[in-house]
Amino acid sequence: MFGGFTKDLGIDLGTANTLVYVRGKGIVVREPSVVALRTDTKSIEAVGESAKKMIGRTPGNIRAIRPMKDGVIADFDITATMLKYFIRQAQKQRSMFQRHPNVMVCVPSGITAVEQRAVEDATKQAGAREAYTIEEPFAAAIGADLPVWEPTGSMVVDIGGGTTEVAVISLGGIVTSRSVRVAGDEMDESVIQYIKRQYNLMIGERTSEQLKMDIGSAMPLEQVETMEIRGRDLVTGLPKTITITSDEISEALADTVNAIVEAVKVTLEKCPPELAADIMDRGIVLTGGGALLRNLDKLLAGETGMPVIVAENPLDCVAIGTGKALENIHLFKSRSSSAVRSKR
Repeated sequence: MFGGFTKDLGIDLGTANTLVYVRGKGIVVREPSVVALRTDTKSIEAVGESAKKMIGRTPGNIRAIRPMKDGVIADFDITATMLKYFIRQAQKQRSMFQRHPNVMVCVPSGITAVEQRAVEDATKQAGAREAYTIEEPFAAAIGADLPVWEPTGSMVVDIGGGTTEVAVISLGGIVTSRSVRVAGDEMDESVIQYIKRQYNLMIGERTSEQLKMDIGSAMPLEQVETMEIRGRDLVTGLPKTITITSDEISEALADTVNAIVEAVKVTLEKCPPELAADIMDRGIVLTGGGALLRNLDKLLAGETGMPVIVAENPLDCVAIGTGKALENIHLFKSRSSSAVRSKR
């Protein structure tokens, strides 16, 4: 009777950020996937942006936790609490007659049945009436406006925080895919380790992420850029300021970027020839935060010999696609149950 009051939700539950799409409204929540937990009382201190600001700056009795790791749930209870908070944020104007929403959550394509069940259970515990899952690269392709339901090949490379998802899609399904647990977080860690090795300087996650975003590149830049950073000198234990160049960050990111290139090549090798010809015409589409790394499209184009395009709104593609998939929720009802059966 009150079905009209319900706004179904699409959630891009990412390792680094969570986005919530409300049917008919678009993306209404965009927050880091971080929870600040008070260790003595086990109570939640903060969620999202306010919790992220606490990373590396908390006293002993507060821990800033990222409950998602490599695209899957690392801490079930904290993930459920975080989801509940984001769902509540998305439904601020909720009517008293409104029933619980159906929620579509995206998951990595390499997820196991146990991991998929954990996502569905956490979503239901957070207040969903029904929870459905959609594979991340499929959602990214829908969000990037690729013709996923047509008999033509589309290739998407979604580089998130915890995983890189590479998939060839045709006729509403994934023909071949590869999910590697190498993405934005791994890039940040590579920068931290490089600076530690080269300069005996310890920097935090926030500084390494800033370096990657401001002067990072998949290939050396024509015009070298520099950035001043502060950290703790591991020899003296005192704060120290140094200047880093864009070439150094390119060198630090090389192994991670090569792992992503390799995943793309392996997926292309498994691709049927007819679909490979379609991809050659349309190009490989990059989505996710990692797609914003400078010159990654040029490097991939050079390595594969195929055109590479960065999606119009790479950060939002998965969330938009997950939201759009709500229009075809009946297809995912049967798909979710058959996927779980086939993975057992």
